[in-house]
Amino acid sequence: MNPYRHFIGEIVAALQSMQAAGELPEKLDFSAITAEPPRDAAHGDIATNAAMVLSKAAGKKPRDIAEPLLARLKANPDVVDGAVAGPGFLNLKIADGFWRARLGDCLKAGIAYGDSSMGKGGKVNVEYVSANPTGPLHVAHARGAIVGDALSNLLHKAGYDVTKEYYINDAGAQVDKLGQSTYLRYREALGETIESIPEGLYPGEYLKDVGAAIAKRDGARWIGKPESDWLPEMRAFAIATLMAEIKADLETLGVHIDVYSSERALVESGAVDRAFEELTRQGLIYQGRLEPPKGQLPDDWEDREQTLFRATQFGDEVDRPLKKSDGSWTYFANDIAYHHDKYRRGFADMIDVWGADHGGYVKRMKAAVSAITAKQGELDVKLCQLVRVMRNGELVRMSKRAGTFVTLRDLLDEVGPDVVRFTMLTRKNDAPFDFDLVKATEQSRDNPVWYVQYGHARTRSVMRQATAAGIAIDGLDSAPLDRLSDAGELALIRMIAQWPRQVEAAAVAHEPHRIAFYLYDLAAAFHSHWNRGREEPGLRFVIEGDSDLTRARLALVQGIGFVIGSGLKVFGVTPVDEMR
Repeated sequence: MNPYRHFIGEIVAALQSMQAAGELPEKLDFSAITAEPPRDAAHGDIATNAAMVLSKAAGKKPRDIAEPLLARLKANPDVVDGAVAGPGFLNLKIADGFWRARLGDCLKAGIAYGDSSMGKGGKVNVEYVSANPTGPLHVAHARGAIVGDALSNLLHKAGYDVTKEYYINDAGAQVDKLGQSTYLRYREALGETIESIPEGLYPGEYLKDVGAAIAKRDGARWIGKPESDWLPEMRAFAIATLMAEIKADLETLGVHIDVYSSERALVESGAVDRAFEELTRQGLIYQGRLEPPKGQLPDDWEDREQTLFRATQFGDEVDRPLKKSDGSWTYFANDIAYHHDKYRRGFADMIDVWGADHGGYVKRMKAAVSAITAKQGELDVKLCQLVRVMRNGELVRMSKRAGTFVTLRDLLDEVGPDVVRFTMLTRKNDAPFDFDLVKATEQSRDNPVWYVQYGHARTRSVMRQATAAGIAIDGLDSAPLDRLSDAGELALIRMIAQWPRQVEAAAVAHEPHRIAFYLYDLAAAFHSHWNRGREEPGLRFVIEGDSDLTRARLALVQGIGFVIGSGLKVFGVTPVDEMR
């Protein structure tokens, strides 16, 4: 149960009672009513804006709604007190027994606590990583992979039917350059001296292995042949090899993709033609000439009559070209077709996780999705800012193998997948991020990965100590939770009860980093309560001679462990049972 959503229901029921009594108009929209923890815990447990948002439609002052609403809510046995604050906000004090019952919910559910039916099984496509298959994944790709994967897991926990997708950009000039670069390395593997890699091609050492593999398989078969003969083979072999490496790195990171879609296969299937025909049918394609934009000219602007999409009708700044001067489709046309294909596969809700360098592409793509789906589809784009890898305050500049950047493999070898995943989620995706290799492995509260994991390990340590003392730790969901009366214990129970709300709120906002903040705060509160027990023996978890209180406190500890484990599962991080 999300207790805050539960109380929205209670508030609405009380308002409907007021309507039945003629105290409020019959037709009111309750959809904007919220129930949430107040900013100041001293004000109570739940704050609602009900009177404020209904005031205008009801033709009443907010306080004139809030006061009779409070009187009705006080009849609810779970509401022990309340007050009208300011112009009409309503603060409620909820009975301790209600919160203890939420701990009971947690103990029965285990790490499934927080699972929600909010999404009602709605289909969502989350596309992420989608790195060009022209080299190994780097740390910026890693951030997008982790954000997309955690968001997918979060939406799944919130009740959505999620498909994780990777779009392989295996068509266009960049993969032709990959094929040309591979051909140089192929010739090099056969003994030819390559003085330098021409500008515009890929210089990384990683292509030496690809070229050598083709040389071993084919010998000198492609030497002296025209490019039209060897380019398709070099390109296809390199893409297949590098995609296998990318998939292996993602598996090591704990990212498991459901669907890999090929741009080349999409184009060859006629999908771009179908999308073009649909836009034409809607009257959204025309022949025209674009005005030169102010400032630096973008790559897709040409001073000529061309085929344009009416993007401005859907919120974009200018209309966008769909064909190049040679008659071939633009990248944008291919991307429209790809999102049309997603919609045709049943995904009206789409989320794309992109690098920050694609920020200028967002409006046109959202416009295209709105158009190609006749405004039935919706696209949310999450931009991930760049990541800098630091060591002792110094920038780690490049990988020996990649030549120009730090690879995901380097990072995984240095600190491991769990540290990489959690650390990348401690900042909002659109905020720049410095990944400090030293801090990521230090044992202090300044390292959120360690601090949260330490919280989980402590819960398991308590259970081991109880077992060693001969105390049964099974069936704690039937422990006498009413024995939990200390202010610190009740505060922890309220934090546990917030977990379902955190899941739903983070899922609606598409912001998995919120989970990291919550887990850190929960771990901090648990560590603080643990330390109180060291100074005050009466607050320790195991109380000799009082088995009921001991089992109640063990139930609280187990609940904390379940919630941390539940959150780490969303992040794809393995909770530890013991710190080394």
